[in-house]
Amino acid sequence: ALMYDLMALAYEADLTRVVTYMKSRDASQRVYPKIGVTEPHHAMSHHGNNAEKLANLVKLNTHHVDLFRGFVEKLAKTPDGDGTLLDHTVLIYGSGLSDGNIHLPQNLPIVVAGGGGSVLKGDMHVMQKGAPLANLHMTLMDKFGVQVDKLGNSTGKLEGISV
Repeated sequence: ALMYDLMALAYEADLTRVVTYMKSRDASQRVYPKIGVTEPHHAMSHHGNNAEKLANLVKLNTHHVDLFRGFVEKLAKTPDGDGTLLDHTVLIYGSGLSDGNIHLPQNLPIVVAGGGGSVLKGDMHVMQKGAPLANLHMTLMDKFGVQVDKLGNSTGKLEGISV
């Protein structure tokens, strides 16, 4: 939670407009004994459909999402101009794999939070089955004035997420 507090403070003090935060490297051997997860994250992600490993992976992912939720709530409660920091921010939270067991980089679980200064719609779920993550990045770039025809493995812009 300390990193999220530092990021919120940096936004509030207008020290930065961009933050990248990777909780752990992909092949991490980190364990989380405070939440009852003593198996290394990477080994757990290669669960082989083992029920205990999957349960611990759910516990860890729930913990990480809860930390992110706290960050979003903090931004939502922090005044900023005519709204809040969350109103004027775009946050992308997710994973590079949808199934670590088989290293599946499709159908990623991605959360986009914040209003981006009134360019993004909120309170919705958008399923873009098979769409590369680069489509989201290209769509956001477009909303903020960076026009590109292609970005990485993009296949087009996402529809329905912006006003």
